[in-house]
Amino acid sequence: MKKKIYFVTATNTDVGKTTACEILLNRFAKKGKKVGYFKVIETGVKKYPKDAKKMLKVAKRLNNSYNMKLQDVVGFCFELPASPFVASGGKYIDINIIKSKINYLLKFCDVLICEGAGGLMVPINQNYYMIDLIKELNCKTILISPSNLGSINDTLLSQMALDKYGIKYKWYINLFKDKKEFKKVTLPFYKANFGKMKFLQKHKG
Repeated sequence: MKKKIYFVTATNTDVGKTTACEILLNRFAKKGKKVGYFKVIETGVKKYPKDAKKMLKVAKRLNNSYNMKLQDVVGFCFELPASPFVASGGKYIDINIIKSKINYLLKFCDVLICEGAGGLMVPINQNYYMIDLIKELNCKTILISPSNLGSINDTLLSQMALDKYGIKYKWYINLFKDKKEFKKVTLPFYKANFGKMKFLQKHKG
């Protein structure tokens, strides 16, 4: 069976990547797949990487053979809540370490859900961005957009970046901000330009 990697990215920070990862883990597990989780980089970490800790619990519950420790499912973590390049103090972040951890984790799952940090153009190193990592991994990509006012601009810019890099992706809307206004303020444009949208949550309309 061919192993699959899904990279979850977003139009910005605090958009719902971790929520998307949890939904995907559960969906693939229901299909009989052994699932795994990996947080590529987490910043703003004081005692422990909270996103990774939460998702590791989910992955372990869904896949008994995914008996990983927290340090196994995090590539790098930094205390400063900033981009990886800034949070690291400008020190070089070795992408090979990330790739090595991914290859190791794939031994224990059929589907590995990788969660990025921030959006596509978040700098990992001085001239190397999250989108460069996605391109290098050559994996299936999922873009998450929020539902609040202003999300159209960020969504279109993110889609343009992915298209420019030649990265195929699936796009989902996380319907959690401005839910009441979404139908009137944002949805009309999406319907006019994209037709039917995919939502992380069940949605009518």
